[in-house]
Amino acid sequence: MAFSQSDTVVHKQPAFAGAIDPNRPGAFSQLGTQFLTRQSAAPLPDPYVVAVSTDLAHELGLSAAALTDPAFADYFCGNLTRYLEHAALPFASVYSGHQFGVWAGQLGDGRALTLGETEHRGQRQEIQIKGGGRTPYSRMGDGRAVLRSSIREFLCSEAMHFLGVPTTRALCVIGSDAPVYRETVETAAVTTRVAPTFIRFGHFEHFYSTGQVEALRRLADHVIEHAFPFCRDAQDPYLALLAAVCERTAALIAHWQAVGFCHGVMNTDNMSIIGLTIDYGPFGFIDGFDANHICNHSDTSGRYAYQQQPHVGRWNLICLAQALVPLIGAHRGTAGDERAIADARDALQGYQAHFGPALETRFRAKLGLTTAEPDDAALINRLLTLMHANHADFTLTFRRMAGVCRHDASGDAPVRDLFVDRAAFDAWVADYRQRLKTEPADDATRRAAMNRVNPKYVLRNHLAEQAVRAANEKDFTEIARLLQVLSRPFDEQPEYEAYAALPPDWAASLSVSCSS
Repeated sequence: MAFSQSDTVVHKQPAFAGAIDPNRPGAFSQLGTQFLTRQSAAPLPDPYVVAVSTDLAHELGLSAAALTDPAFADYFCGNLTRYLEHAALPFASVYSGHQFGVWAGQLGDGRALTLGETEHRGQRQEIQIKGGGRTPYSRMGDGRAVLRSSIREFLCSEAMHFLGVPTTRALCVIGSDAPVYRETVETAAVTTRVAPTFIRFGHFEHFYSTGQVEALRRLADHVIEHAFPFCRDAQDPYLALLAAVCERTAALIAHWQAVGFCHGVMNTDNMSIIGLTIDYGPFGFIDGFDANHICNHSDTSGRYAYQQQPHVGRWNLICLAQALVPLIGAHRGTAGDERAIADARDALQGYQAHFGPALETRFRAKLGLTTAEPDDAALINRLLTLMHANHADFTLTFRRMAGVCRHDASGDAPVRDLFVDRAAFDAWVADYRQRLKTEPADDATRRAAMNRVNPKYVLRNHLAEQAVRAANEKDFTEIARLLQVLSRPFDEQPEYEAYAALPPDWAASLSVSCSS
């Protein structure tokens, strides 16, 4: 429950908490009560540290001493927030959205609370805890997160960062033995997430759907000011904002598809306005390639299957465009008119214009091609079709492709062994070898370049599952070890070779759902 000002007493905070300002000028929290509700987190009994990203802690300016401070677990599970003055309480924000293509109405931070903003070396970041208990936007939920899903989000947030994919990040996981009821009884956990902003497409949909045009304008102006300042000088800043978000979203989805990542719930309320991967619930890196791979057991229609994700990205942007139409054309004094709708449609074309070339550029780099030839797209698509037919491992196929030599088949065996139809692979690789002969780089230079873009280590489902199972027994060493491996995804790391192996047979039975 939220504390009123008369209920609170000021308690001395740990030193590191003083840098997190819930009322920083220009922060989202300053937009007003239409946008958020201030409240304390629900107390979490006997919290303990499960995992910490020391890399992110360093980027935030947190000292080594801060990470071992006895108050660290208390603060980042939300327990110390009940000692703050009411004006300094964290907040949950309101938004709406489409879920699985259906308008869901008002949603919001049902289990997330933003503690405030911090700034280090000129970089502003919002600090948010996930799993802090019920908020006014929890609907039927308990506002809690479980250890299983918190570990998965922590590891994947950091893994995506080190892969170079734009993403929210995770500072730590705080656990507790408090029971949480999902399909079975699990234990509670809180993840601390970090991003320049957690504003989603759904924030804009909310104020559009409720007819709050002035609040919609304040929200758009806030995003332009802090994330897209170059839009301010455009003839129509709001149209420029839409175009910029289309471009970033195209780049994001192309990037995550190039590393074989699937987002399991690409609802509009899970789409970041600044082009970050956000909300790691059900997700998955593809093992044996299947263009129709569905990583979310709850996605019975396959709406968010791998090959559907580019189309869903555009669908979500159409929803955002609709929400921005009341602002587009304001510079003419005719915001929201027929011309504004036409302008928004034109801006949406930028998504397709950027996505295709961005994806082709990334796959060309994965094949070590530094020049562009007219037949490259066909060569790439033939490989993906062959991988799909043979269920060749996505990560290992591209990693081992670096061993192919331009003049002979001496390096083909490691990648060839991933294909059941060897003859089909031989036919494709012969054409690939001919293409390599048009490239200026020698084999060694190309191999090094390919290994810089094709990861050897990704967060496969079975690796995350092994870390979760150990953590359920209070053994957190596997989380730390896995984080260490994933922080260097492109390096050989021979001591961790097992983490790059094909998944074991039992991994095929693993599934994740919206409860994850």
